[in-house]
Amino acid sequence: MSTQSAVVVNGLTKQYGRTIALDRICFEVERGEIFGVLGRNGAGKTTLIEILEGIRTATNGSIQVLGFDPGKELDQIKQRVGIQLQASSFFRRLRVIEVIEQFRTYYARRADTEELLTLVALMEKRHSFIADLSGGQRQRLALALALVNDPDIVFLDEPTVGLDPQVRRQLWHTVLQMKKTGKTVFLTTHYIEEAEYLCDRVCIINEGKTIALDSPENLIARPGFKTRQLRFTTARPLSIEHLGDFSPTIASSNGKVSYVMDVENTGPAIVRLVGVVEQQANELIELQIGRVSLEDVFVELTGKEIRQ
Repeated sequence: MSTQSAVVVNGLTKQYGRTIALDRICFEVERGEIFGVLGRNGAGKTTLIEILEGIRTATNGSIQVLGFDPGKELDQIKQRVGIQLQASSFFRRLRVIEVIEQFRTYYARRADTEELLTLVALMEKRHSFIADLSGGQRQRLALALALVNDPDIVFLDEPTVGLDPQVRRQLWHTVLQMKKTGKTVFLTTHYIEEAEYLCDRVCIINEGKTIALDSPENLIARPGFKTRQLRFTTARPLSIEHLGDFSPTIASSNGKVSYVMDVENTGPAIVRLVGVVEQQANELIELQIGRVSLEDVFVELTGKEIRQ
């Protein structure tokens, strides 16, 4: 095991009767990195993170968190990890500051309250009742409670699910600030944009199995994968069979016809495209060159889009 590893998982399997929820999962999480587990709902993400947190036990395989087995040595881990669950409940008539101070008493090592409130952008709400907080503010409070013991590693299970885009990005900023302080962050998500924006490395799980593990950049740029995308619109439908191996797909049809074409090299593709448009006496109205995203990688690897 690497001395820099915060989490080591080897051959992790979880089985319920005949149903295999996790099938021989293997990975290591380095200290100080943001490691994401990406997959559709039901892929096994929550089962995996709950085993690492000691909430569930594995059927087979070995797991170490900060050098300890959470299934057997949970007491040695509790003081050094922070956990944010998918859903949290609080006493509605308590104030934000009261909840944080209460949770601080559970640990020997305690983060500074004011620094914590500033980090999660709740300083102005510190004397507000829980009942008066918005959904996003409650989510930020849950994140603050995961940090009250100044943990070495923080587990975040779908931390932004159900939040509007603005609040989601505020939480992203907080997660990045956590990394700057040296914390290891382990998160599960089904938001592909979130994984691509935050994570140093991503483990893609499909039906309980690991199908890819690398940085978002390397997953997108791996050999044989078409990393550039042409989006173009023509005045009339195009006979796309003349484009040969480029094989564009129809993106939309609303008067004008739009296409999407994944390519490895944009130059030859554009030359071929312009030639075909001229041969068919058509008109190229719009052309955009873009980078293939992690979502495109996911769809290619699994054959399925993640349903948000």
